[in-house]
Amino acid sequence: MTFLNKRYILMDLDGTITDPAIGITKSVQYALEHFDIIVNELSLLYPFIGPPLKKSFIEYYHLTDKQADCAITKYREYFSEKGIYENEVYDKMGLFLETCRKQDKELIVATSKPTLFAEKILRHFHIRDYFTAVYGSNLDGTRSDKNEVIQYALSSQEIINKDEAIMIGDRKHDIEGASKNKINSIGVLYGYGSREELTKAGADELAENISQLQKLITG
Repeated sequence: MTFLNKRYILMDLDGTITDPAIGITKSVQYALEHFDIIVNELSLLYPFIGPPLKKSFIEYYHLTDKQADCAITKYREYFSEKGIYENEVYDKMGLFLETCRKQDKELIVATSKPTLFAEKILRHFHIRDYFTAVYGSNLDGTRSDKNEVIQYALSSQEIINKDEAIMIGDRKHDIEGASKNKINSIGVLYGYGSREELTKAGADELAENISQLQKLITG
Protein backbone atom coordinates (compact mmCIF):
# COMPACT_ATOMS: atom_id res chain seq x y z
CA MET A 1 0.00 0.00 0.00
CA THR A 2 1.26 3.47 -0.86
CA PHE A 3 -0.05 6.88 0.09
CA LEU A 4 1.40 9.02 -2.67
CA ASN A 5 -1.84 11.00 -2.97
CA LYS A 6 -1.70 12.27 0.61
CA ARG A 7 -1.24 16.02 0.80
CA TYR A 8 -1.36 16.51 4.58
CA ILE A 9 1.26 14.52 6.48
CA LEU A 10 0.62 14.60 10.23
CA MET A 11 3.58 13.35 12.26
CA ASP A 12 4.16 12.44 15.86
CA LEU A 13 7.36 13.93 17.33
CA ASP A 14 8.85 11.61 19.98
CA GLY A 15 9.88 8.29 18.48
CA THR A 16 8.89 9.36 14.98
CA ILE A 17 10.85 12.51 14.07
CA THR A 18 13.36 12.45 16.92
CA ASP A 19 14.73 9.87 19.33
CA PRO A 20 14.08 11.44 22.75
CA ALA A 21 14.90 8.39 24.89
CA ILE A 22 17.62 9.85 27.10
CA GLY A 23 15.87 13.16 27.79
CA ILE A 24 12.44 11.71 28.52
CA THR A 25 13.63 8.79 30.65
CA LYS A 26 15.99 10.95 32.70
CA SER A 27 13.17 13.44 33.27
CA VAL A 28 10.85 10.64 34.42
CA GLN A 29 13.61 9.20 36.60
CA TYR A 30 14.07 12.63 38.23
CA ALA A 31 10.31 12.99 38.81
CA LEU A 32 9.96 9.53 40.37
CA GLU A 33 12.82 10.22 42.78
CA HIS A 34 10.61 12.87 44.34
CA PHE A 35 8.36 9.99 45.47
CA ASP A 36 11.33 7.88 46.60
CA ILE A 37 10.90 5.62 43.56
CA ILE A 38 14.35 4.75 42.24
CA VAL A 39 14.68 3.46 38.70
CA ASN A 40 18.31 2.93 37.71
CA GLU A 41 17.71 1.23 34.35
CA LEU A 42 16.46 3.95 32.00
CA SER A 43 15.15 1.44 29.44
CA LEU A 44 12.46 0.47 31.97
CA LEU A 45 11.02 3.94 31.41
CA TYR A 46 10.69 3.64 27.61
CA PRO A 47 6.90 3.14 27.92
CA PHE A 48 6.71 6.84 28.86
CA ILE A 49 7.86 7.82 25.36
CA GLY A 50 4.80 8.83 23.37
CA PRO A 51 1.70 8.63 25.59
CA PRO A 52 0.42 11.52 27.73
CA LEU A 53 2.64 11.79 30.82
CA LYS A 54 -0.10 11.93 33.42
CA LYS A 55 -1.70 8.72 32.25
CA SER A 56 1.68 6.99 32.28
CA PHE A 57 2.56 8.04 35.83
CA ILE A 58 -0.81 6.75 37.01
CA GLU A 59 -0.73 3.54 34.96
CA TYR A 60 2.86 2.46 35.53
CA TYR A 61 3.56 3.74 39.05
CA HIS A 62 0.04 3.97 40.47
CA LEU A 63 0.32 7.63 41.44
CA THR A 64 -2.85 9.40 42.45
CA ASP A 65 -4.25 12.14 40.23
CA LYS A 66 -2.70 14.80 42.49
CA GLN A 67 0.63 12.98 42.68
CA ALA A 68 0.71 12.64 38.89
CA ASP A 69 0.29 16.41 38.55
CA CYS A 70 3.18 16.88 40.96
CA ALA A 71 5.26 14.36 39.00
CA ILE A 72 4.70 16.34 35.80
CA THR A 73 5.91 19.50 37.54
CA LYS A 74 9.08 17.69 38.68
CA TYR A 75 9.51 16.15 35.22
CA ARG A 76 9.45 19.61 33.64
CA GLU A 77 12.06 20.91 36.09
CA TYR A 78 14.59 18.56 34.52
CA PHE A 79 13.17 18.45 31.00
CA SER A 80 12.99 22.20 30.43
CA GLU A 81 16.65 22.68 31.38
CA LYS A 82 18.38 19.50 30.20
CA GLY A 83 16.09 16.75 28.94
CA ILE A 84 14.71 18.74 26.04
CA TYR A 85 18.17 18.73 24.44
CA GLU A 86 19.05 15.10 25.29
CA ASN A 87 17.49 14.17 22.00
CA GLU A 88 18.45 13.61 18.36
CA VAL A 89 16.84 13.64 14.94
CA TYR A 90 16.67 10.18 13.36
CA ASP A 91 19.08 9.54 10.50
CA LYS A 92 17.49 10.21 7.08
CA MET A 93 14.61 12.16 8.64
CA GLY A 94 15.91 15.39 7.12
CA LEU A 95 15.87 13.85 3.66
CA PHE A 96 12.33 12.58 4.17
CA LEU A 97 11.10 16.01 5.26
CA GLU A 98 12.88 17.71 2.38
CA THR A 99 11.41 15.30 -0.19
CA CYS A 100 7.91 15.83 1.18
CA ARG A 101 8.23 19.59 0.88
CA LYS A 102 9.60 19.33 -2.67
CA GLN A 103 6.41 17.45 -3.54
CA ASP A 104 4.35 20.27 -1.99
CA LYS A 105 3.08 18.12 0.85
CA GLU A 106 2.00 19.90 4.03
CA LEU A 107 3.93 18.58 7.03
CA ILE A 108 2.17 19.00 10.38
CA VAL A 109 3.37 17.93 13.82
CA ALA A 110 0.71 16.34 16.04
CA THR A 111 2.19 15.44 19.43
CA SER A 112 1.04 14.86 23.01
CA LYS A 113 4.05 16.89 24.13
CA PRO A 114 3.24 20.50 25.05
CA THR A 115 3.38 22.68 21.94
CA LEU A 116 5.91 24.99 23.64
CA PHE A 117 8.44 22.17 24.06
CA ALA A 118 7.77 20.71 20.59
CA GLU A 119 8.48 24.09 18.98
CA LYS A 120 11.74 24.44 20.95
CA ILE A 121 12.93 20.98 19.91
CA LEU A 122 12.18 21.52 16.22
CA ARG A 123 13.94 24.90 16.25
CA HIS A 124 16.92 23.50 18.17
CA PHE A 125 17.46 20.91 15.43
CA HIS A 126 16.78 23.46 12.64
CA ILE A 127 13.87 21.51 11.15
CA ARG A 128 10.96 23.76 12.19
CA ASP A 129 10.75 25.37 8.75
CA TYR A 130 9.75 22.07 7.15
CA PHE A 131 6.44 22.13 9.05
CA THR A 132 3.39 24.18 8.22
CA ALA A 133 2.19 23.98 11.82
CA VAL A 134 2.91 22.34 15.18
CA TYR A 135 0.07 21.10 17.41
CA GLY A 136 0.56 19.64 20.86
CA SER A 137 -0.95 19.65 24.31
CA ASN A 138 -1.39 22.64 26.58
CA LEU A 139 0.83 23.13 29.63
CA ASP A 140 -2.18 22.68 31.92
CA GLY A 141 -2.58 19.12 30.64
CA THR A 142 -5.56 19.72 28.38
CA ARG A 143 -5.60 18.42 24.80
CA SER A 144 -3.07 15.72 25.65
CA ASP A 145 -4.95 12.78 24.12
CA LYS A 146 -3.69 12.13 20.59
CA ASN A 147 -7.27 11.93 19.34
CA GLU A 148 -7.82 15.52 20.50
CA VAL A 149 -4.52 16.72 19.08
CA ILE A 150 -5.23 15.24 15.65
CA GLN A 151 -8.78 16.62 15.67
CA TYR A 152 -7.47 20.06 16.57
CA ALA A 153 -4.80 19.91 13.84
CA LEU A 154 -7.31 18.89 11.16
CA SER A 155 -9.74 21.59 12.25
CA SER A 156 -7.11 24.34 12.53
CA GLN A 157 -5.71 23.56 9.08
CA GLU A 158 -9.26 23.39 7.68
CA ILE A 159 -8.66 19.93 6.23
CA ILE A 160 -12.08 18.99 4.92
CA ASN A 161 -11.18 16.05 2.69
CA LYS A 162 -9.76 13.55 5.16
CA ASP A 163 -8.74 11.25 2.31
CA GLU A 164 -5.90 13.71 1.74
CA ALA A 165 -4.50 13.29 5.28
CA ILE A 166 -2.45 10.62 7.02
CA MET A 167 -0.99 10.22 10.52
CA ILE A 168 2.50 8.80 11.09
CA GLY A 169 3.50 7.63 14.56
CA ASP A 170 5.25 4.97 16.61
CA ARG A 171 2.69 4.21 19.33
CA LYS A 172 -0.87 2.90 19.47
CA HIS A 173 -2.16 6.32 20.52
CA ASP A 174 -1.16 7.73 17.12
CA ILE A 175 -2.91 4.95 15.25
CA GLU A 176 -6.05 4.98 17.40
CA GLY A 177 -6.22 8.78 17.21
CA ALA A 178 -6.05 8.62 13.43
CA SER A 179 -8.81 6.00 13.33
CA LYS A 180 -11.09 8.10 15.53
CA ASN A 181 -10.59 11.01 13.17
CA LYS A 182 -11.18 8.81 10.13
CA ILE A 183 -7.78 9.27 8.51
CA ASN A 184 -5.21 6.68 7.41
CA SER A 185 -2.16 5.87 9.50
CA ILE A 186 1.34 4.45 9.23
CA GLY A 187 3.05 2.90 12.24
CA VAL A 188 6.85 3.27 12.27
CA LEU A 189 8.81 0.38 13.76
CA TYR A 190 12.03 2.33 14.35
CA GLY A 191 10.38 4.11 17.30
CA TYR A 192 9.12 2.76 20.62
CA GLY A 193 5.99 0.82 19.72
CA SER A 194 6.15 -2.86 18.80
CA ARG A 195 4.83 -4.42 15.63
CA GLU A 196 2.18 -6.14 17.75
CA GLU A 197 1.09 -2.86 19.38
CA LEU A 198 0.78 -1.00 16.09
CA THR A 199 -0.91 -3.85 14.25
CA LYS A 200 -3.41 -4.38 17.04
CA ALA A 201 -4.17 -0.64 17.06
CA GLY A 202 -5.13 -0.90 13.37
CA ALA A 203 -2.30 0.76 11.45
CA ASP A 204 -3.03 0.77 7.71
CA GLU A 205 0.65 0.14 7.00
CA LEU A 206 3.92 -0.37 8.88
CA ALA A 207 7.33 1.10 7.99
CA GLU A 208 10.45 -0.70 9.18
CA ASN A 209 12.63 2.36 8.68
CA ILE A 210 12.60 5.90 7.32
CA SER A 211 13.60 4.80 3.82
CA GLN A 212 10.52 2.59 3.69
CA LEU A 213 8.39 5.39 5.11
CA GLN A 214 9.63 7.73 2.39
CA LYS A 215 8.77 5.19 -0.30
CA LEU A 216 5.21 4.92 1.03
CA ILE A 217 4.67 8.69 1.13
CA THR A 218 6.75 10.08 -1.73
CA GLY A 219 7.56 7.09 -3.96
